[in-house]
Amino acid sequence: MSAEGEFAGKVAVITGGGRGLGKAFGEALAARGATVVLIDLDGKVAAAAAAGMGGRAVGLNGDVADEAGMAALMDRIAAEHGGIDLLINNAGIHSAEANEFIGTLGIARTRRMFDVNVWGVIHCCLAARPHMAGRQGAAVINIASMAAYGAQKAYGVTKLAVRGLTMSFAHEFAGDGIRVNAIAPGLILTDTIRAELAQPVIEHVTAMQIIPRPGEERDIVETMLWLASDRSSFVTGETIRVSGGVTLQI
Repeated sequence: MSAEGEFAGKVAVITGGGRGLGKAFGEALAARGATVVLIDLDGKVAAAAAAGMGGRAVGLNGDVADEAGMAALMDRIAAEHGGIDLLINNAGIHSAEANEFIGTLGIARTRRMFDVNVWGVIHCCLAARPHMAGRQGAAVINIASMAAYGAQKAYGVTKLAVRGLTMSFAHEFAGDGIRVNAIAPGLILTDTIRAELAQPVIEHVTAMQIIPRPGEERDIVETMLWLASDRSSFVTGETIRVSGGVTLQI
């Protein structure tokens, strides 16, 4: 099968799909034949992103922190598209402002980060599971972070939890034929990161890497495509670090 049709007939659900990596994941899967459903807190942004994917995508409003809302949304998606084959848990709070110690961030903001970054993964996995069970090549891909390694601040702790959930759900979902893996990106120069981080910070992190170039969206997209495909059919419960080697310093 050609790369262009590799995911023909597959239904892929991507949270945080309106921009950044989520949008890039959707574009790559749609270009390879998948039907893509982008879920985003900003439904208009999700719809606009979907409109540029050649008629293979739809954009929906949804808050991954809303357990009942996500259950209803996954039911709707499965009913309209005949099931779910791929779930990419990409939605997350990750701004530089939120990357603080828990005492500094405060209880309310820390709770919201856990609601999205951790409980969001749980809600979506459990809601999608019955619609993925038994489908050939069904796979969940969680987005962790290099901050999960040597985690100190609140954001890193949430992503450490994502690594743990990946292992737990890999065991739990195995009987349904669903593989569960995660990607831990390093510094990836999405539009959001370029806007948030000062150039000296970007240069500092890049200098810590073994591969001395900035990470790009395509680096994470290619890893996602491999994990979503049958080429990784013997891989589950793993978190793949894509950081240019920076995590080897931790």
